[in-house]
Amino acid sequence: MPKLKTHSGTKDRVKLTKNGKARVRKSHSSHFLQKKSGARKRTFAGTQTLEGTQVKSIKLNLGA
Repeated sequence: MPKLKTHSGTKDRVKLTKNGKARVRKSHSSHFLQKKSGARKRTFAGTQTLEGTQVKSIKLNLGA
């Protein structure tokens, strides 16, 4: 059976931690920022940890 190819979009957007969790950037943080409150914009900072079935599909896409 041939090797699975890595999904390029997933590779650019997701990093796996040492313990196998997935770290991603939060959505809705790039444009139309004028109408969003400061408190809402501050919550977009940093990264988000994914768990469960989402991580399973991400690992399949990354071939890990």
